[in-house]
Amino acid sequence: MQKKSIANSSSKIKENDESFLDKTLRPTRWDEYIGQKHIKDNVKILLTAAEERGHIPEHILFYGPPGLGKTTLAHLIAKETSRQMKITSGPAIEKVGDLASILTNLASGDILFIDEIHRLNKMVEEILYPAMESGVLDIIIGKGPSARTIQLDLPPFTLIAATTRVALISSPLRSRFSGGVFRLEFYSNEEIAKIIERSSKLLEISFDKDALEEIAKRSRFTPRTANYFLKRVRDFAQVNKKEKKLDQKTVKEALNMLAVDDIGLNASDRKFLEILIEKFSGGPVGLKTMAAALSEEEATLEEVIEPYLIQLGLLERTARGRVATKKAYEHLGFDLKKGQEKLL
Repeated sequence: MQKKSIANSSSKIKENDESFLDKTLRPTRWDEYIGQKHIKDNVKILLTAAEERGHIPEHILFYGPPGLGKTTLAHLIAKETSRQMKITSGPAIEKVGDLASILTNLASGDILFIDEIHRLNKMVEEILYPAMESGVLDIIIGKGPSARTIQLDLPPFTLIAATTRVALISSPLRSRFSGGVFRLEFYSNEEIAKIIERSSKLLEISFDKDALEEIAKRSRFTPRTANYFLKRVRDFAQVNKKEKKLDQKTVKEALNMLAVDDIGLNASDRKFLEILIEKFSGGPVGLKTMAAALSEEEATLEEVIEPYLIQLGLLERTARGRVATKKAYEHLGFDLKKGQEKLL
C-alpha cells in the first residue's frame, strides 16, 4: 500500500478536480464564513424577518473585487433558508427567451443567482424589471402593428446578483434590489490567516503559524488568492520537500517560484512599476503610454494591475497620469532622488 504524503487531502476531495476542490473549501455555514461582518449581520436580519413574516427574502446585490466571497454568500443564503438555488451569469443570458425560460422554471421560493449581472444586455434587463418588482413576465409576440403582449405570473422568487463593476449596472436595475446593495471589503491579514487555517485543515495540511502568516501577507487581502497559494505551496512541498509540517521557509520558496514577493506583487505588478520608474522617471504617465510600453491592454492595467498597487500606496492616479510613490521606489530598491533629478 502506497504511503500517504503530507500533501494528500481528504478522501472526499478529488485531487484532479480543481473546481471540486474550490467548492470543498467554500464555507457551508455562517460561522465558517470569516469576515464581512457588516454584511452577514444585515443579511441575517433580512432572512430572519422574512421567515417570521412567512415571506421570501427580498432581492440582494453583492458587489466588489473578484475573489472576496460574493458567490459564497449566495450559497450560504440558500442553505440558511433551505431554498433551491438556480445559478446563471449575465453573459449566459443572451436573449429574452433565455431569461423567460429560467424564470418560468423557478419553483415558489427559489433563489436565482446571476453572477456578473452587469453584463446583461439592455433588452434582457428590461424584462427583468417587472419580474423583480411585480412578479410578472411581459412577453411580446409578433412584430409591428400586430404585436401583442402576454403577461405571465411568476412564482415568488429571490434574485441574488453579484458584480465586480457596479457602476455598469443601470440605476433602474440597482433600485430594484430592495433587500440591499452590499459592498464586500478586502480582508485583513488576520482574517486571511483564519481562512487559510480552515482550508489547511480540510486539505489535511499541517502548517507552522509563521507559514500561515507568510501566505496571508502575500495574498492581496483576497481569500481566493490565499487558497490558490495554499494549494500551490502544498504541491511544491509534495514534490520537493516530503515534509510532514510545512514551515515559513517552504512557503517562501514556493511563492518565490510563483514570482510573488513579500507584499503580494507578482511579475506583472513589478514590471509595471519598473517601467514607470526607469523609463518615465516615476511619472506622471498617461494610461495609453503605459499600455504601449507594457504591450498590455488599457483595461488590463486599469482593472487588474493598478487597483492593488494603489491600495498598497505604490501608485497614484493623477489628472496628468500615473505616478510612482516614494514607497514604490523603496520597495523596488530605486533611488528616489535620481528619479526626481531626471524630471528637472
